[in-house]
Amino acid sequence: MTDYRIEKDSMGELQVPCSALYAAQTQRAIDNFPISGLVMPASFIKTVALIKKAAASVNIGLGELDADKGQAIIAAAGQVIAGEHAEQFPIDVFQTGSGTSTNMNVNEVLASLASQIAGKPVSANDDVNMGQSSNDVIPTAIHVSAAIECHSKLLPALAHLAETIEQKAASLDHVTKTGRTHLMDAMPVRMSQELGGWALQIRNGIDRINASLPRVYQLAQGGTAVGTGINAHPDFAKLFADNLSAETGLPFAPNRSFFESLSSQDAMVELSGQLKVIAVSLMKIANDLRWMNSGPLAGLGEIELPALQPGSSIMPGKVNPVIPEATAMVAAQVIGNDATITIAGQSGSFQLNVMLPVIAYNILQSLEILSNVSVALADKAIAGFGVRQDNLQNALAKNPILVTALNPIIGYTKAAEVAKAAYKQGRPIIEVAAEMTDLSLEELTKLLEPAHLTQGGINE
Repeated sequence: MTDYRIEKDSMGELQVPCSALYAAQTQRAIDNFPISGLVMPASFIKTVALIKKAAASVNIGLGELDADKGQAIIAAAGQVIAGEHAEQFPIDVFQTGSGTSTNMNVNEVLASLASQIAGKPVSANDDVNMGQSSNDVIPTAIHVSAAIECHSKLLPALAHLAETIEQKAASLDHVTKTGRTHLMDAMPVRMSQELGGWALQIRNGIDRINASLPRVYQLAQGGTAVGTGINAHPDFAKLFADNLSAETGLPFAPNRSFFESLSSQDAMVELSGQLKVIAVSLMKIANDLRWMNSGPLAGLGEIELPALQPGSSIMPGKVNPVIPEATAMVAAQVIGNDATITIAGQSGSFQLNVMLPVIAYNILQSLEILSNVSVALADKAIAGFGVRQDNLQNALAKNPILVTALNPIIGYTKAAEVAKAAYKQGRPIIEVAAEMTDLSLEELTKLLEPAHLTQGGINE
């Protein structure tokens, strides 16, 4: 049998496990929301603790909070930020829309720890939550945790992916292959050009994130219950943002309108939209890799991805493009998360958005899985794939679409006749063109040289 203790809140008494650092309000949320088994991300809980740490420091400085209690709160918050007591934050993502349950969960845990440290009672509401409301803490935690994850994980991961693609592209600049439009043979391209397109997609994604971050840096903290700042010191918001900036190295500032901060999550909808674009880019890159790797005999067989694991439980020797497949699934998840965040973002009724926890969960999941899969794609797929030069050259030599280069000389209609004959006979275009036109083999060799036909396409 589990041992319980009796805790009280404004609604009365209830049993709480003796081992729990939390108290009555957390227990009510545990009882009320047995919904998904999904809990708020660790990065989010750590950020709420970071907010409590900054708030305690500011309130001590303003003379609002007893210094002993405040220092104990700061020390307790440090433990949570370090990843300790993770099991003390069990509340379901699908909870009260303001995230009040999670805010009080952190308040109660920190109050318990701080009381032990200070050797005197520290109140979850009056001390840990001083000058704050769930209504400004949770929006602030969403912005701060997202900003931290962007800088510490996603942007470095995307930069690594872009650099890996660019290095691979440079090493393959000498490789010419058949281009494809509509999945059909088209004019030749250099593999460096193809990969260069991927790299720019990722570079543009980095720019998009950086363009969104200025709105993410604008914080709700100081708006308290409805945006008016009730019960917060007039200087609290600015000092809090300065404290958080010093702690994280990021340029946080109070939002120009706390009413905007509390009632909307437009900055997260914007950031999520940019994550969706990156997901779309990764999906395109992953699918190109899958097509290029297809085979090894009956597919395109242009490249050979690193063999990472057996591909079948029944077909011996089969190896599958597992990293591109994982990448595509991450992309699908992020696109779905964006739909959730979009719906949640418009759920601001008057002075408060009431889908904050699901926004936090989805934006942080998107940031995490995009970061992780970008590194995997770079290191386990792109950096190590080999080129099957024989297959590339065989396809390129027989590609009738090369005849496009002859359009200005023999005209579109005659070129089409040559192409169709080459298709039908299964012969290299240069041989058929030599028979069906007045051009010499020497002229045709010069005009139809695949590498020569790849010039252009990059504007420096």
